[in-house]
Amino acid sequence: MAGAPGAALGGRSTAGWELRQPYDAKIVALALLVALGLGVSAQRVEGQRFLVLTWEWGQSLVGLRESSQIGRGLARMGESLFPPQLAERTEISRIENFDPERLPWFSRIERQESREVRVNRQSLQTETHVEIKEFLVQPVGYLWRVAVKMVETLEIALWGTILAVAVSVPLAIGGARNYTPSPGVYAAARGLVSFLRAIPEMISALFLVLAYGFGPIAGILALGLHAAGFLGKFYAEDVENADRGPQEALQAIGAGKLQVLWFGVLPQVFPQYIAYTLYVLDRNVRMAIVIGIVGAGGIGQELKGRYDMFNYGHVSTILLALFVTVFLLDQVSARIRARLI
Repeated sequence: MAGAPGAALGGRSTAGWELRQPYDAKIVALALLVALGLGVSAQRVEGQRFLVLTWEWGQSLVGLRESSQIGRGLARMGESLFPPQLAERTEISRIENFDPERLPWFSRIERQESREVRVNRQSLQTETHVEIKEFLVQPVGYLWRVAVKMVETLEIALWGTILAVAVSVPLAIGGARNYTPSPGVYAAARGLVSFLRAIPEMISALFLVLAYGFGPIAGILALGLHAAGFLGKFYAEDVENADRGPQEALQAIGAGKLQVLWFGVLPQVFPQYIAYTLYVLDRNVRMAIVIGIVGAGGIGQELKGRYDMFNYGHVSTILLALFVTVFLLDQVSARIRARLI
């Protein structure tokens, strides 16, 4: 009878059906504990100070406050960073074997006169001493220097990625349950992948600089070993999760394990591998800048040196070059992914 309790609805009985609550007392208690923990953590990381400073900055932006600490800091930074420094000025006396007849392209020589008042110790009279210094000025000399350093940074990132792929492929095969030669190899591969992933590039770069000295070798090894941990994990998981259908079909016609891996698994995971590798390359470019600060080559060394000397105009030029490089790399990576994936 229509409308009777327990009547069939769509062939199913509604008797005993109930809507469960999406949460219970345990979930509420857990949420309260998490909120309490976050509140304590916010105090430890100066969350209250962050809110106060940000609120004062917002008031200054709308005219309710004359100034704020954040606003003053940003203003000083803007005044220091701009305009970017493109030219290179080098005192000629510091240039070995300088030939004024063979100047670099578009460069010129400038003379700067400085006057200094000194006291003559014999006559006790003040005397004005004039000193003339000559400088070699290259209008885009520093921009060219940054470009060369950026190329070195890209090379470090590229070779670090190549090293990561070379190390991660055997680790992925050994770390995939369905293709590992033995449980011992599986445990060793997974353990090494976790170890490589656990050590940040900056830490490994510090030790590698001690071993190999300052330069790009330490940077390549630091980036490659850390990225191998990520790629080894991702590659192995994709091999384990590949569709079993093509693999079983190849096994049925007598294909060996390596043949099944090559013809049955690789075509499935190859597009994803390309995406992983391009992401690692993009990340390595940014990290190559960071590890350069500790002497591992690239533009990071130049950035650290200019920052320490308070040459913020040069720092601005480096930051602009980094932005352009990362933007262009994103465009190239997007086009490669669109073609291969």
